[in-house]
Order: sequence, then structure tokens, then C-alpha cells
Amino acid sequence: MTYMKIINYLKLTLTAVTLCLITVSAYAQEANENPLALLKEGNLRFVSSTPLHQHQDMARVDELKSGQQPFAVIVSCSDSRVSPEIIFDQGLGDLFSIRTAGNVMADFEEGSIEYAAEHLGSTLIVVLGHTSCGAVKAFMDIKHNPDHQHADHAEKLGHIESIVNKLNSEDEENEVFKTEGSDKYQKAIEANVIHGVKQLRESTPILSEKYNEGKIQIVGAIYHIESGEVEFLDL
Repeated sequence: MTYMKIINYLKLTLTAVTLCLITVSAYAQEANENPLALLKEGNLRFVSSTPLHQHQDMARVDELKSGQQPFAVIVSCSDSRVSPEIIFDQGLGDLFSIRTAGNVMADFEEGSIEYAAEHLGSTLIVVLGHTSCGAVKAFMDIKHNPDHQHADHAEKLGHIESIVNKLNSEDEENEVFKTEGSDKYQKAIEANVIHGVKQLRESTPILSEKYNEGKIQIVGAIYHIESGEVEFLDL
């Protein structure tokens, strides 16, 4: 390799490293200032099949050895089709993921969210439901067929019944059955998200205080299985 080729190679390498540092710096700044925009941009990349796949290499693994600072908490369903890091085009250390069937929350889940907000610096919490949710469908089926609540059916449901009962305890879900129309399933999915957002905004002592002081955002969204799009709700 000639002297000039070496110089040109070094220039190209330096330029690439500089661009990489600028990108990382811009990403960190946006994660701190507007985490919601970062998620929306990531989902747009996912839907358009132009993901960056950033923070998914051994360099990121090495970077995270000293700790984590996820910019957002995603409370989503355990459904295998709803993977937050993929649909938002994020990587290791970016999202604090909490997943349960039907994205239902009790003390364990709320405690995990509090940990992220209080100790890891997460400033955005997203309650993420999705279309074709099996947990909500089970709740709807029992509402339409109360006989499922009898003991013999409860045995078949197993511990799934506790998830259904949690949904059945939500005022927002039960209001759906008082409405007219054939889209009650979709309304029930949205009602579940609305309940989750309300639950966290009113959760004491940590989350409600941070939310009311404007230190964290708590929002709701629906992931559309059919299109890959995430629809953020105006709540």
C-alpha cells in the first residue's frame, strides 16, 4: 500500500468514526429530550423495512457492563408477535421491557416500573396493547358465556383465570359491554390500555408523583399485528 493510499484510508476511517460518534451523541440527546419521538421514528423504520439494528453488537455489550440507562419502559403483552425492541428498532440497554399476557399489571409489575423510573432514569412509560390479543379475547368469551366461570371451566383455564379476572375488574373493560356496535373486541383492547395508563398515573407513591411533576410521561399505544404500526393513543 502506497503512502497516499494509507493517508486516504486513515482519512476515511477517521470520517467514519466521527460520523459514528455524532450519531451516538445525537441519539443520546434525543433519548434524553424526546424519548417518545425516538420510539415513533424506530417504528417507522420497522414498518418501512429500513431498521438500523443499532446497539445490537458486542460493542454495545461491552458498553453496558458498567450499567444500564434505558430511556423507556414498555409494558406489553407476552405475545410472541409483539417484541418491543424489534417493532421500535431499538437494541440492548435501550428499553426496560415488562411483558405479561394482556399487559396486565399488579404489584410486581408496578414495582419493576418504579425501579426503572427511580433508579435507572427512564422518563417514558408506554402501556402497549395489541390487536388480536388472546387475553382480551378470553375475557370477551367469558363475558358472552358466563358458564365459563363455573368450577369445571376454571380448572381448564388454570392460572389464566387470574388474568381474565384482572381484566374483568377494570371499569373501562366493563363499560365496553354497555356500548352498541360490532367492534367491542377492538374497544376492549383499547380500554385495557386506557386502564393501564390510568393505573400507572395514579400509582402511589412514586409514579403518580413523578408524573404530576412532569418528570415522566405515561402513554398508551396499540400495536397493529396486521401492519406492524404502533398507534399512540391521545389520553
